[in-house]
Amino acid sequence: MSLKIDEDLIQPKILALGASPRKDGNSDILLRHFCAGANQAGVETEKIQLRDLEFTPCVGCELCRKTGACTRFDDDLTAIYPKIIESRGLFLISPVHNYNVTAWMKGFIDRLYCFYNFAEPRPGHWDSELDNQGRKAIVAAVCEQETKRDMGFTLEAMQMPLEALGYEVREALPVLGVFEKGKVTEYADVLQAAENAGTALARTIRP
Repeated sequence: MSLKIDEDLIQPKILALGASPRKDGNSDILLRHFCAGANQAGVETEKIQLRDLEFTPCVGCELCRKTGACTRFDDDLTAIYPKIIESRGLFLISPVHNYNVTAWMKGFIDRLYCFYNFAEPRPGHWDSELDNQGRKAIVAAVCEQETKRDMGFTLEAMQMPLEALGYEVREALPVLGVFEKGKVTEYADVLQAAENAGTALARTIRP
């Protein structure tokens, strides 16, 4: 599958990806509330839990530079590429693992490397197949600790790669002081913030 973008394929819908290994935990709950907010604004969302996929992380083989696609692997993530291309909106959420995103989220982000184009000789100019298409994103992270400093690089580890790929990251949402499974349901303001984020992102990608 070529990753060259036909802009006629891009739709006003949102791909929402969760990266928690814990089913029905706080990240999952917030993911559902985000999607509910987007749906209420009239935008279709598709939820994907990375823990449910079998995929291999990027190994830096550079084969995509020759083929124009990630052809080293044929796994569950291969089927996600068309969904990324077709969705103008993207939502990523990860719990904090050791000051950073989970291994599932890192593996997903690294496999987006195939969307880059690099001029020779390297290092030199580079660009992204996803750039200049009005793509918008929101990232969120859930942290046991109570200060944003204790989230470490989690939000930045999602925001910076998306911006490099051509997304406008509209919001980086920290959720602090939440650990026990399902605890976030006790915080109506946090749930509402997730719904509001979904609504806001939906409104930016609608025609």
